[in-house]
Amino acid sequence: MPDKKMLRDFVETKTQSLKIMVVGDVMLDKYYYGEVTRISPEAPVPINRITVQKETLGGAANVAHNLALLGAVTSIGGYVGDDYHGQALFDKFTARGIDYRGLVHNGAPTTTKLRIIGGHQQMLRLDFEETAPVGGQYAARLMSYIDLRIEEGLDAIILSDYNKGALTPELMKHTIAAAHEAGIPVIIDPKGSDWDKYNGADYLTPNLREISRILPYEIKNSDEDVIKAGRYAMEKYSLKNIIITRSEAGLSLITPDNVVHIPTIAREVFDVSGAGDTVIAVMALALAGGLNPEDGAYLANTAASVVVGKLGTYAVSRQELSQAVDEAE
Repeated sequence: MPDKKMLRDFVETKTQSLKIMVVGDVMLDKYYYGEVTRISPEAPVPINRITVQKETLGGAANVAHNLALLGAVTSIGGYVGDDYHGQALFDKFTARGIDYRGLVHNGAPTTTKLRIIGGHQQMLRLDFEETAPVGGQYAARLMSYIDLRIEEGLDAIILSDYNKGALTPELMKHTIAAAHEAGIPVIIDPKGSDWDKYNGADYLTPNLREISRILPYEIKNSDEDVIKAGRYAMEKYSLKNIIITRSEAGLSLITPDNVVHIPTIAREVFDVSGAGDTVIAVMALALAGGLNPEDGAYLANTAASVVVGKLGTYAVSRQELSQAVDEAE
């Protein structure tokens, strides 16, 4: 068990001086909550009377949201559309003190996920998006901004990949090389099966399903299989370290010299949406602030335990994380 006082002091006092940039697939999450009491006379579908509407930061934007709520000096880069959803993102970034000068209008719609929920049951999801890889002048503008932020000074860079086209191999290679030249760690949340573009990352944070996509064999949620999968990925893609999130089994930190399995913290699970965003945000903060990787992984796991107890995309605050550290057994 890590030193709780040390972790609590870190959360409460040291995160506010850390400068972290998030680059990736920026999204807006919209929720329509209602209640279903009858079937439509027009078609055999339920009628959902909407009682609450909510918009939250999603994808890479949710990673930035977590960082901002935890006190970090946060900036974000990616692509948005010149539309209502893009303006909604700008307004939310402004309200949370997140520097969004790195967001580039690329002519596509702002990636948006709209969920319709009746009671506690998701009934339908509507996606507004284009997923073609973004290149040309738009990618050049984003890479120029990344270079500017590195020159101004950063403590860590997070690359949040949702496979929506922002994190192309060219952009990833450029960012990892520029960050490493400046001595800045790069932490990546991967997606898909093309992991060649993550080559050289300091930390990768896949879940069990994501790492299974790059393996030539099936994997079980056991310590032995997870270690084997992690070592395979580290060797194949020249990864320095890997953190595998394992749902009810917690997470595993695999480094060149060590393996640490951190069990999940017992809480009622309502929604796992955004838990991976929280893990990578807190781990980046920990590394940027000088915590050892084991303490960072423990803190990230504790933060994720708060998020899964909430309904919908959720970002954990500094106060909530400090309290969760106190309550953890």
